[in-house]
Amino acid sequence: MDRHLGPHFKVPAASFLVFNLLGTTISIFLIDHFLLPTWQILTRRSMTPLQRIGIGHVINILAFVGSALIETRRLHVIRAHKLGGQPGMIVPMSALWLALPLVIVGVGEGFYVPGSVLYYQEFPESLKSTSTAIVSFLLGIGLYLSTATMDLIDRTTGWLPDNINDGRLDYVYWVLVALTVVNFGYFLICAKLFKYKGEEDHDHGPSGLAH
Repeated sequence: MDRHLGPHFKVPAASFLVFNLLGTTISIFLIDHFLLPTWQILTRRSMTPLQRIGIGHVINILAFVGSALIETRRLHVIRAHKLGGQPGMIVPMSALWLALPLVIVGVGEGFYVPGSVLYYQEFPESLKSTSTAIVSFLLGIGLYLSTATMDLIDRTTGWLPDNINDGRLDYVYWVLVALTVVNFGYFLICAKLFKYKGEEDHDHGPSGLAH
């Protein structure tokens, strides 16, 4: 894609991740200073960590949908200009389109990452130190699983050839949309069954038996 900003400056490809970091940083500020106080005024209660994580899941789904639609548009431009089969050809479409889903992912992280304080709050006292490592541990597992997923797609489909202009990266994004929707459904089941410590204390009497 065309990474030029003006006639003399070309954005390095790796620098596009800055949009993700900006989305996270700005969204955390706006959430903490504007959204959460407004939520508390309207609902008369604080937003729970599970609610924050759930909103983050929904936003991530929207980001993958946006990525799929942008890639579909990019492939349409390729066909219109007959650039298929030409490795290294620059598609006449601004790479800044990619900034949009990256920012959306950053906003999702702005909800999800602070919500992960749930681990520290809900773990037993003896496991508090372990809980702080859970987030990094899960991120590591997620990276391995994403690599395995991409390898499986590469081995079983023709969607990821060496020349991406001949591939179907949009199909890959739609697969990720389906996976994140399933993951969100699993999260909803877990959230429905989950009880915060205070709720458990309320449900049990002095003898430890449920009322």
